[in-house]
Amino acid sequence: MNQDSASLQRVPARLVLASIIGVWLAFFVLASLRGWLVGLELLDSLLWRRAVVTLASMAVTMALWPILRLLDSRPVWQKAFAVLAISLPASLLLGTINQRVFAPVEAQVVSKIAEREGLRVRRDESGNLLVDPVDRAESAGAAVMIDKATDDDNRWRQLVDLALNRYFVLLAWAALYYALVSAEQARAAERREGEYRRAAKAAELRSLRYQVNPHFLFNTLNSLSALVMTGKAEAAETMIQTLSNFYRRSLAGDPTGDVALEQEFALQQLYLQIEAVRFPERLKVRCDLPDALGEASVPGMILQPLVENSVRYGVAPVTRAVTVSLTAREEYGRLVIEVSDDGPGGSGSGGGFGIGLANVRDRLAASYGEDASLVSGPSGDGGWRSVIRMPLNRHG
Repeated sequence: MNQDSASLQRVPARLVLASIIGVWLAFFVLASLRGWLVGLELLDSLLWRRAVVTLASMAVTMALWPILRLLDSRPVWQKAFAVLAISLPASLLLGTINQRVFAPVEAQVVSKIAEREGLRVRRDESGNLLVDPVDRAESAGAAVMIDKATDDDNRWRQLVDLALNRYFVLLAWAALYYALVSAEQARAAERREGEYRRAAKAAELRSLRYQVNPHFLFNTLNSLSALVMTGKAEAAETMIQTLSNFYRRSLAGDPTGDVALEQEFALQQLYLQIEAVRFPERLKVRCDLPDALGEASVPGMILQPLVENSVRYGVAPVTRAVTVSLTAREEYGRLVIEVSDDGPGGSGSGGGFGIGLANVRDRLAASYGEDASLVSGPSGDGGWRSVIRMPLNRHG
């Protein structure tokens, strides 16, 4: 998703429709409650007429939505100016609709209010509004003229009052709509941030993974060169075939993906077979992988630097036999993998040794954060031991 498409992130239509219906239903309920409190709901026709006006208000507001939608990515001041300008004619239209719908019962409403106040309201032949006290209604002289305006003046005054009420409702809905737009854009930004983080994590994992292969290949080619120079052609051929199998397996998967622990163990056994050509008498291998943990998920080639360190710093410097052990077990619902050797335990201070450990730690941190750890150091009975603790997840 690019920046332009993200900035045009739309509010779902169902959410917009729900906001329109919710705002005007609230207006309908409040208006009906007000009418009931002042005693107007004795007129049954008011309720259905108000419902008609409410439906018309929803329709007009829905017609405004496509216009406001064009301004979703505009600055706030442009949105505010547009809402103020567009809502004005819409509110006048709603006021006119309200007038037309309620016109047949207007006289009844005025009469109802007057009766409650102890007055009688009527108009004379000229259209003037007259108010008579009920207890003096028979006395013509008691009538008081309170409105000498024309019918047009009255209609316009009433229209302005109705339009202003609807104007503020439309402004409130527009504010709600743009709040929904901002929330949707914020969610889109969070999704983009998550995608960027995943992409950065994948790039980091690829970088760390690719640090392993060149180092291993360099060491293997040196060993192969030594075999050729000493005339050990058969051993060199065996190493080439094993090396081919090793790279076929290691390059088959996604560099950022996980593999089953049994596949990782098999890959490291291939590597140790390659090194066994160099050290046929000195390198011994022991693997202990319970069947229940064979499908445990681990980062691909995560054990390679540890096994390589055991060979380079545990087997190569000595003339006696050294056993390199790979074991796995479950502890408290977590996976524990141990790579150890019984070589000279104090030789793990070389620079290359530290690079391998740092690579493993970085890959574990990139994949699991603080949920995984690597502890490496001399073992109690001599040699070197590296222990990985990580979440126990099943591959696939």
